[in-house]
Amino acid sequence: MDWILQVFDPATIKSVFAQFQVEMQQPAFWVAVGKIIWINVLLSGDNALVIALACRGLEPKQRMWGMILGAAAAVILRIIFTGIVASLMALPYLKLVGGLALIVIAAKLLVPEPEEEDGVKAASNLWAAVQIVVIADIVMSLDNVIAVAAAANGSVPLLILGLAVSVPLIVAGAALIMALLTRLPVLVWLGAALLGWVAGEVIATDPAVLPALHSFFGGALGASLDGVFASLGSGIRFTGDGTGGEILCGLLGIFVVLAVGGLWRRRSQAAHAEQAA
Repeated sequence: MDWILQVFDPATIKSVFAQFQVEMQQPAFWVAVGKIIWINVLLSGDNALVIALACRGLEPKQRMWGMILGAAAAVILRIIFTGIVASLMALPYLKLVGGLALIVIAAKLLVPEPEEEDGVKAASNLWAAVQIVVIADIVMSLDNVIAVAAAANGSVPLLILGLAVSVPLIVAGAALIMALLTRLPVLVWLGAALLGWVAGEVIATDPAVLPALHSFFGGALGASLDGVFASLGSGIRFTGDGTGGEILCGLLGIFVVLAVGGLWRRRSQAAHAEQAA
């Protein structure tokens, strides 16, 4: 219970607000906000569908309130859960596990799944709809929580702003978002590549992995790579605790996600075609 009290402590809220004022002046902050929104939108299509299905049995006046209240409760709970996961990622090997999980999540994003609407019942009243939305969001949002926590990299203002913007966006434009992703599949592939990059960076910055990575590139290999990038006019460095190893892991994450996801997608499509035949 102590961590709950700490979240709502006025001193904690004031500290987060001060951190937000400092970070929002940096362009990298807004790039990261866009990254979180994109990731959350890509991974929350099923959550938006659940909200729509749970509220479909309500009267028109209550339907909008059901979606708003359900989404608001989901935002608050998701911010809390994501904050917990982000704080735990400071421990050794947890970023490694989270990054590997994120690779699986990103690869699965490329696999088409049939929609099953019968699994969500329509609620008979407003509070029942809110309850269904909140419970479903908690159950279905493990992938979102891991991905957003990784993208935020421990920044609480990023978590709050990214989630507070993206979840209402999903609810308000669920149909538009789903149609856009269907018409432009390249957005899904780009999103999966972004998740792969984040996964690679998360793994590379794990407290147990980063020293080994710097040690690996601290010798002749790193010096050779520094020379190559220097000749290209790039400031990327591998030696001297440079970020070259992290960038390389990010690129490797993209390759693994697209390769595994593409293979997984082809096998899934072949299985569906065989069942249809």
